[in-house]
Amino acid sequence: MIRAGIVGGTGYTGVELLRILALHAEVEVAVVTSRADAGLKVDALYPSLRGYIDIAFSSPDIETLAHCDVVFFATPNGTAMLMAEQLLARGIKIIDLSADFRLKDAQEWSRWYGMEHACPDLIAEAVYGLPEVNRESIKQANLIACPGCYPTAVQLGFLPLIENGLIDANHLIADVKSGVSGAGRKAELATLMSETGESFKAYAVAGHRHLPEIAQGLTFAAKQPVGLTFVPHLTPMIRGIHATLYGQLFSAAHGKETSLEDLQALYEQRYRHEMFVDVLPLGSHPDTRNVRGSNNCQISIHQPQGKRVLVVLSVIDNLVKGAAGQAIQNMNLLFGLKESEGLKTLALYP
Repeated sequence: MIRAGIVGGTGYTGVELLRILALHAEVEVAVVTSRADAGLKVDALYPSLRGYIDIAFSSPDIETLAHCDVVFFATPNGTAMLMAEQLLARGIKIIDLSADFRLKDAQEWSRWYGMEHACPDLIAEAVYGLPEVNRESIKQANLIACPGCYPTAVQLGFLPLIENGLIDANHLIADVKSGVSGAGRKAELATLMSETGESFKAYAVAGHRHLPEIAQGLTFAAKQPVGLTFVPHLTPMIRGIHATLYGQLFSAAHGKETSLEDLQALYEQRYRHEMFVDVLPLGSHPDTRNVRGSNNCQISIHQPQGKRVLVVLSVIDNLVKGAAGQAIQNMNLLFGLKESEGLKTLALYP
């Protein structure tokens, strides 16, 4: 039985980890930390976990966490990097759901996250936890940097085209919408449902923190720098990411002209063995509710008016495939379990 610890168990991703791990056949949730709620029973704060999680929150203490086999960090950016070295020195695996180890350039990380990185030497050791790209490396990792929600949806949508050099990597557009839970569980006026309801807006158009992460992943796939315009939007729903992605197909003059049917076959082949990526039939329009509560990503492709712009639609649940579910998918790989263990959950409907 794997003993798991969760640092930051009171946020949305923390409780989503608890929800999934509570029914995981190979895991015992041994430690759940919260500075503010230390001593309070977990099921007193989250009654939905009554009968499944029978422990109290504790302070995030290295000695307590040292009894775990794996520690998940569901914490704000800048927390995991303060504890990572001590935990790794004790042989504990780390799966970080924050952004602390996602970017490979410490200076770039500092520029986007507004603080100096506490352990830049560990950045090179961290494995980027997108299983559809780094499955074999994840199996050997000690420190896993779980991708962000926006980067997961965007990269999975673009990858087959980028890997095969079928679109102009210098002119990529990602127009992405997120539910309000993506902002975290905090009292903030801009994300209150009474503020977001009956409204819709773009934000961080000048530059969002997930931009360098997406560009880094696509650059790795393209084997050359990419040009990406990424615009996130806030929608009046609780869960979900909907990415509308635009790429310019190369023409016959480049020797790469491909029919929409051939592109559909390419996507189906790329994700044929990926249990959590579902390529929908041609003409489909994926809906965020069709993945709500599940670890699935649904993708469809379109070629409006048969012209050279290809539109890729990619949807995920930001709290599951975009966070906790993907983290557990990584844990399963790390400990040699079935990749789908604990994650065979159908989407909630309606």
